[in-house]
Amino acid sequence: MAALHQREPLPHFSFRDHRLWRYILLTSILLIFLLFTGSLSPHDPLSAATTTNADERPNIKTSHSILHSIHARAGGGGGGWGKRKKNDDPVQWLKQNSDLEPHLPRSRTTKRPRAALISLVRNEELDGILQSMRDLELRWNGRHRYPWIFFNEKPFSEEFKAATSNATDSQTEYHVVPRDHWRTPSWIDQDRYMDALEYLGTIGVGKGHMLSYHSMIRWQSLWFYHHPALESYNWYWRVEPDVKFFCDIPYDPFGFLQQNDLVYGFNMAILDDARSFTSLWSVTRAFIENHPQLLHPEADLDWLLDPDNGGEYNNCQFFSNFEIGSLDFWRSKGPSKYAEWLDHSGGFFYERYGDAPVHTLALAMFAAKRDVWFFRDVGYQHDIARHCPPASARLSLHSSSEHDEHRARQPGCECEPTSLDANFYKLVPMESPQVKPADTCIRLWLGGEWLAKKEGWKQDVERAFGGDGYGGYVLGGL
Repeated sequence: MAALHQREPLPHFSFRDHRLWRYILLTSILLIFLLFTGSLSPHDPLSAATTTNADERPNIKTSHSILHSIHARAGGGGGGWGKRKKNDDPVQWLKQNSDLEPHLPRSRTTKRPRAALISLVRNEELDGILQSMRDLELRWNGRHRYPWIFFNEKPFSEEFKAATSNATDSQTEYHVVPRDHWRTPSWIDQDRYMDALEYLGTIGVGKGHMLSYHSMIRWQSLWFYHHPALESYNWYWRVEPDVKFFCDIPYDPFGFLQQNDLVYGFNMAILDDARSFTSLWSVTRAFIENHPQLLHPEADLDWLLDPDNGGEYNNCQFFSNFEIGSLDFWRSKGPSKYAEWLDHSGGFFYERYGDAPVHTLALAMFAAKRDVWFFRDVGYQHDIARHCPPASARLSLHSSSEHDEHRARQPGCECEPTSLDANFYKLVPMESPQVKPADTCIRLWLGGEWLAKKEGWKQDVERAFGGDGYGGYVLGGL
């Protein structure tokens, strides 16, 4: 048996063996060449690419470099969001719970979500909010009768209360925003603030010169979910004045989110004006470095950071004029601390930090990506941003909506279908000098096959011939 463990004698090499030295020299040269050309980099973003003929990009690490070391220090980080039960299946839920029958409020012993339709609206916007209410009541809430809760920085007029209460069979409530939630905080330098308003107006940042607008976006970013009127609620649907809902909604979005352990739903992802919040990403990075333990274990900022622009924020955002979400999520420690951090930076006043980018970055940091839902089947319009679903759009996990491009419109909708990418640069025209990401915002969020390009297509060539540079996708997006 001992013979089985005998080793073969090692070959004898002489240091005078010139062949050995030549081997060592050539190997060393090869290793040095590979090291400096990057061929050995394990982080090459193209190594796992599924797209065809993808444009080469510099190997700049984005959220991985920011979050990897933080998770190591924080022991995985995070809150309890994103821990979906194994048997949760959002697609199956939709199949089983979609109909156009009335679903009236039942006894308190049922699991009907504690949810409300909320709107921050002024008395002079009465006609606009009535338009929004008519559409949403007709398309959905007339069958479910969730309450409407209205907020204003001033008391509502009797005319406003009478008209809105007559526009619905649901309960209506009217509340004033607390003065401390609306006024400019004590740490803001008033002279600097006035200078910022003038500057934002001069360069043409939308509503950046308006005092009330800064108070409004601050309230929508960090105060609305702390209002006493919402203490007993877990879910909200934000409804703006003068919006349109084009399609029948045959299920309860609140019940859908609650029963599938989702925290947020959107139906447009668009590019925002980078001049509005020039310091937002640097302030956010500082927050991440100072509070690593608050991040979700599966935090994913990759779709929001541009590898072609040094890993900076690409200015993509969920269009928060339409959002359905969990109040418990926003009240949790991570989002609350982040909002306070931004507030004390002064960015809501010295710049124009918007609730849309703030909510988008917060969701990327404090929720798993799978806990956010793309409501592609909800037809919606706010101002120039308009979304009308394709004929056979169906929601599925990660929102990889399937569709048939040959059908004209979705049953139950009164609108012409818009393409997946239609709203990408509604706020930032293509002729703007602002740096734009290589892919549209919604495709960056969807990822996977939605980023695949046609063989032989080149973005720079398309632009040279007058295109916008976003026409090479394999999946057309209608």
